Amino acid sequence: MKAIARHQRISSKKANLVAGLVRGQNAENALAILKHTPKKAAHMLYKVIKSAVSNAENNFKQKKDNLLIKEIVVTEGPTLKRSIPISRGRMHPILKRTAHISVTVGLAEGEKTEAKEKVKAVKTEKAEEPATQVRPIPPKKTIAKKITKKKEPRQSGTPTTKS
Repeated sequence: MKAIARHQRISSKKANLVAGLVRGQNAENALAILKHTPKKAAHMLYKVIKSAVSNAENNFKQKKDNLLIKEIVVTEGPTLKRSIPISRGRMHPILKRTAHISVTVGLAEGEKTEAKEKVKAVKTEKAEEPATQVRPIPPKKTIAKKITKKKEPRQSGTPTTKS
């Protein structure tokens, strides 16, 4: 269960500081922490985590209470390069940095074992069904290469003439 926000207008360093607050937390606790954190990055992370939780609920039928934040990765995005004019016709550069934020949400360890047991039960039910007969794959044909004799080079000192 993953969610990604790309090209967010914040530097990756600033977003990573706020991401450190909620790494490894329960998803609900993380949302509560971010809601009351007075940083620009907190609002961005809140939206991404909420999206990942919604993906888990809708697509994988997980409960919101059981979800943990497995990983939050904040990487550098493209930098917008602008400039400001100064005296004597010169320019000072302005770098407007962006960040990519990706959040992975997963189940806690106790819930994982329950999910694995359900998968094993389904597999054993499928194993009891008769297996369909599979034809063996025939061996590949090998093509023998023609062996050609190498011609011996002529000796330069003796002329060859036909009579």
